[in-house]
Amino acid sequence: MNYYYVLASEKFLTEIEPLEEVLRERTRHYQEKGQEIDFFLVKRPAFLEAPEFAEIKVKCPQPAAAVITTDPDFATFLKLRLEFVLTGSFTAPSPTIPDPLASI
Repeated sequence: MNYYYVLASEKFLTEIEPLEEVLRERTRHYQEKGQEIDFFLVKRPAFLEAPEFAEIKVKCPQPAAAVITTDPDFATFLKLRLEFVLTGSFTAPSPTIPDPLASI
């Protein structure tokens, strides 16, 4: 399955930006539509430990946090809303990313 991420420092995503409000509103919207939640806030995401993310990990202040979603449009929305974040995608499960939502 393809996963899309919006990555930044944990402090930026959980203290500086009003991300909690955005995620709460998105959750409410999904519940009203009867839609399954397809996004997760993951502190210290384990996918950054995969060899293919070595360059990304160096670019992101640690400890990191990520919003991981299966919806590319939501990832784009968050990128535009938050601005100072890294974005990308990966496929999981894979040999280097067995659990897309794992924390270290």
